[in-house]
Amino acid sequence: MRTRLIAGNWKMNGSTSLIDDFGRAFADAALPEAVDVVVIPPFPYLDAARQAFRDTPLQLGAQTLNPIDSGAHTGEVSGRMLKELEVTYVLVGHSERRELYRESDEQVFDRLLAALHNGLVPILCVGESLAERDAGQTMDVVLRQVGYAMARLDPEQRQQVVIAYEPVWAIGTGRTATPEQAQEVMAGIRAYQAGFNAALAEQLTLLYGGSMNAKNAAELLAQPDIDGGLVGGASLKTDDFYAICQSAG
Repeated sequence: MRTRLIAGNWKMNGSTSLIDDFGRAFADAALPEAVDVVVIPPFPYLDAARQAFRDTPLQLGAQTLNPIDSGAHTGEVSGRMLKELEVTYVLVGHSERRELYRESDEQVFDRLLAALHNGLVPILCVGESLAERDAGQTMDVVLRQVGYAMARLDPEQRQQVVIAYEPVWAIGTGRTATPEQAQEVMAGIRAYQAGFNAALAEQLTLLYGGSMNAKNAAELLAQPDIDGGLVGGASLKTDDFYAICQSAG
């Protein structure tokens, strides 16, 4: 049985009071069995979140990392530092990092390697723009992004990677891929992985990211190749995020 995972990406949002709210809300939360739940706040809140989440089922994630462990890189954070703060998961290649900060497939791969080297679980984000979807290039774009990373990893490394499909045109827009559209892409990713190893493809955890919310989560998570969600705006509301977590059970 594949791991079910709900990850809340706060992006450049949040506060210490919101962290405390989540700590209280999830302290006695009755979450479904075999569902991992991760909150991914901005860097300045990681230590506060570590402490607030200690007696809850919430795990801690980070939004990116530098490919090297230390050095003259002002403003950057390394995987070694994240590990010291008890971070478990880290996003690599989020569409906003690719688009706004011009991270290339090669740079995304370097970050993925750094995550693995430091014992972090990388969530590799892939997805197409609206123009690429309208041009019928969705699978070409997504499998190029997936393949650039996964084809370069050793078999045991591939087993540690989570992949999140996030159609760029559905992020923060209120638009959501239909369950059928999302499932088609997820199935394509899993079939691609079967080219390396059928057993790997079967156990690979695939997340949908793109305006998942409390209303559409259950229908999306019912699809056979969607194992969880990378949640944006809804992850900033304790009730909505809790409802999404319940939908994963």
